[in-house]
Amino acid sequence: MELEDAIKALPKAEHHVHLLGAIKPSTLMRAITETGIDSPYESIDDIERAFEFKNFAHFISVYKQTIDLITEEKYFEPMAYELLEKSKECNVKYVEISFSAPDHTRAGLDFELMMKAIERGVSRGYSDFGVKADIRIDIVRSYGLKSAMESLDLIESRPDGIVSIDIGGSEKEHPPEPYSVVYDRAREMGLHTVAHAGEAAGPHSIWGAVKHLGVERIGHGVAAIHDETLMTYLEEKGVTIESCPVSNVRTKVVSSLREHPIRTFFDRGLSLTVNSDDPTFFETDMNNEYIQLNQVLGFTLQELFQISLNAIQCSFIDEATKQRMDVEFRNEYSRVLDAIEM
Repeated sequence: MELEDAIKALPKAEHHVHLLGAIKPSTLMRAITETGIDSPYESIDDIERAFEFKNFAHFISVYKQTIDLITEEKYFEPMAYELLEKSKECNVKYVEISFSAPDHTRAGLDFELMMKAIERGVSRGYSDFGVKADIRIDIVRSYGLKSAMESLDLIESRPDGIVSIDIGGSEKEHPPEPYSVVYDRAREMGLHTVAHAGEAAGPHSIWGAVKHLGVERIGHGVAAIHDETLMTYLEEKGVTIESCPVSNVRTKVVSSLREHPIRTFFDRGLSLTVNSDDPTFFETDMNNEYIQLNQVLGFTLQELFQISLNAIQCSFIDEATKQRMDVEFRNEYSRVLDAIEM
């Protein structure tokens, strides 16, 4: 077995992947043609060309445009199913799928119907591919506190399969501190907590998320590299960074993968995982993320496997499942090593 094949064979878990960002161009094109909605895209090629981003702001504009093209709840079922199909190809065993529900409820779609569609996709994906998935609801900070609380009301009305909340949207325009009351309520509801921070804003955004929101994990966290005290704090408190290397390069958050801080974070002993973020938009998947870390930043097979193990330990699953998956991962890793040595 060659090294690249060994990397692909590593068991993996993913925490930071947006459902809409994983939509296949063919599925988006089907949604456009079946509903007859006005669209700038006349073909799958048009869609693929649109996903070549100039910068982070351009990415956000295309993402918002894609939101507007999903006008029926039923399309979330194939999105979820196809996401897990791709996860199987990358030997991902467990996924926490991020769903920005307010983006769609504000456009008139029904939360209950969307969640049922996602659940159907998740259920079929588990049946066909053996990939387990839970849901994270991104409350989207850009819509304000009232909307965030309404999102919690919706979660409370049907909590099945939802394990955590996140706060996406504009870091610069909407700092995390005002959302402390939302996160306090989420914890009272038994939800885990995550926040996008340090992607499009500086270390202060991460400080706000960990100090005022009390999050367990930080999405992206790139800006932590500029604050030595912050890195020490994250390490001591065990706050996990959900790193999305290829995404950060594609949106120009970092100039190149070689400049990405994940190597420094790992070497310092920070808790981190590796994730594809918006795999369709960024032409990536979990295999590619791992391979790029190996080829560009020199992560060894053992180090990549350590990231996989950490992803299990940081997952929002029960301890018994963590222990079982830890054993399964170690057994698979042993088989990979045996295949290399043969």
